Amino acid sequence: MEKMRLAIVGAGPAGIYAADLLIKAERDFEVEIDLFEQLPAPYGLVRYGVSPDHPRIKGIITALREVLDRGDIRYFGNVRYGTDITLDDLKKHYNAVIFSTGAIRDASLSIPGIDAEGSYGAADFVSWFDGHPDVPRTWPLEAEQVAVIGNGNVALDASRMLIKHADDLLPTEIPANVYDGLKANPIQELHLFGRRGPKYVKFTPLELRELGEVRDVDMVVDERDFDVDDAYADETLAKNKQVIVMSRIMDKWRQEQRDRVSGEVAPASRRLHFHFWSKPVEVVTEGGRVTGLRIERTAPDGNGGAVDTGEFEVIPVQSLYRAIGYFGSPLDEIPFDDRRGVIPNEAGRVLDAAGERLHGVYATGWIKRGPVGLIGHTKSDAMETLESLMEDRGTWWTPEDASLEAIPALLSAREVPYTTIEGWHRLDEHELGLGEAEGRTRIKVVPRDEMTRIARGE
Repeated sequence: MEKMRLAIVGAGPAGIYAADLLIKAERDFEVEIDLFEQLPAPYGLVRYGVSPDHPRIKGIITALREVLDRGDIRYFGNVRYGTDITLDDLKKHYNAVIFSTGAIRDASLSIPGIDAEGSYGAADFVSWFDGHPDVPRTWPLEAEQVAVIGNGNVALDASRMLIKHADDLLPTEIPANVYDGLKANPIQELHLFGRRGPKYVKFTPLELRELGEVRDVDMVVDERDFDVDDAYADETLAKNKQVIVMSRIMDKWRQEQRDRVSGEVAPASRRLHFHFWSKPVEVVTEGGRVTGLRIERTAPDGNGGAVDTGEFEVIPVQSLYRAIGYFGSPLDEIPFDDRRGVIPNEAGRVLDAAGERLHGVYATGWIKRGPVGLIGHTKSDAMETLESLMEDRGTWWTPEDASLEAIPALLSAREVPYTTIEGWHRLDEHELGLGEAEGRTRIKVVPRDEMTRIARGE
């Protein structure tokens, strides 16, 4: 029977699902899959992009682990595409490659002052508190008033981690340096900004409800935002179950706020302010540092969008986080769309600058379609790419050396300290042991060299 050798670059959900689906697919050829990951540990944003106080979401790792533990997919961690292994190497040893490298950078926001000291990307902050090995070990948490721009789940994750008391995170897997940083955080008020109204938020009800359950934090809303006449939302969104649930949650906060104002309920030590119909137009600075955020009030345009009103306000803050989306990173020798932050493709087939197919090269996940959709979308997305791959059978590369020994020999010759799935088990057990010693589920190892050393049993 004909044999296919496939390389997948990126061991997050997109890459693992693609490998699993191909293994299980009906086909008349054998398949051998090697999964490459630049980090010593697998799982991508599930490990490094989900807040540590979200154990239910982290449960996805259980399903991903079952795929890797079957033994029919090889894993090479701590291997950087473009340096440790190149496109020429892949062509020499495989019939095709699928890139599933995701999107980990922050999307840019073009307003004056956005590059001032104290202005950050939320994705970078998430990488820090999730113990990503390639970001600094410290984070400048010095502001008493903080702004977060965005109305999606990343904005909510960042806001919750900023406003939450550090001791309430001790049951989670946060590294010691993250706990120490958050423990010293002097924050008193956080301001969360969205360009449209409360019925248009991209949060999930679960995320919003969890935010309201954070200890010793008051949810503060502006009644003006709920008095806006928005016929489009009333007609189009009124029957949306998620919108209904989130409206109830915010109505509860509004009542709690009235109780505080009346003196029936004592105020908390920290406050999280929601600002809807608020469009950031300028980061106010002094001496190169953030001192405030100028926003323009917006209004419904009648079609689900927002229009400017010419009414401006300045909210005093000393730091700011933009959480307006993730953005992909270019890959060596692979076409890249700088505007959208993706690999240009058609149904997963990578296209060059002239729009012609790059035979043998495919993409899946966020680097293919952009940072939208949940895990379910990732599976259907991978299926589309695999259908293209199998349809293109006659155009695959013809490898010079398709032996299983070739890649370990190549990496060893280049002195790449790669990790394996057995190595990940060693690191996993080590982190669980660190947590058990302190009565916690897990404590992440952060430094890359320490992760690699443990995984390699050195």
